[in-house]
Amino acid sequence: MARKRFAIELGYAADLHGEDMTKAATRAVRDAVSRVCLCGIMEICGRDRFQGVYVHADVAVPDPDGVDRDAVLACIPIGETSLTLTTGGMRVPGIEAPCFAPGVSNIVVACAALTVLIETDMAGMGADGSEQRACGCLAGAE
Repeated sequence: MARKRFAIELGYAADLHGEDMTKAATRAVRDAVSRVCLCGIMEICGRDRFQGVYVHADVAVPDPDGVDRDAVLACIPIGETSLTLTTGGMRVPGIEAPCFAPGVSNIVVACAALTVLIETDMAGMGADGSEQRACGCLAGAE
């Protein structure tokens, strides 16, 4: 079975006080999740649940080593998940708020791209012209 891209959604977020890479990254992933509707997986592809769905997150932050990978992956509510962290995003001057993070004044911005892939059976039109499921999932088919 092949995996085909079904949707790509982008998200952006920041940690305004604390330079917390994980906080910025999880907010960016949640931002992307909050804007994507995957009704086509069920309605067009005829699935009764999100079987055979894979979600890959690419997240860019100024310090990728400062990100808790498990916390970011936990923000993706469906499918098998994977994550790639890269150096990117932004670090811009902010204002120190000692009650939030003493000695820290930068704003950290994270960018996320979620790619939703689905398993397909790669069928199409049969040789006799009959329609065959091209988007249907074979995962879990008994």
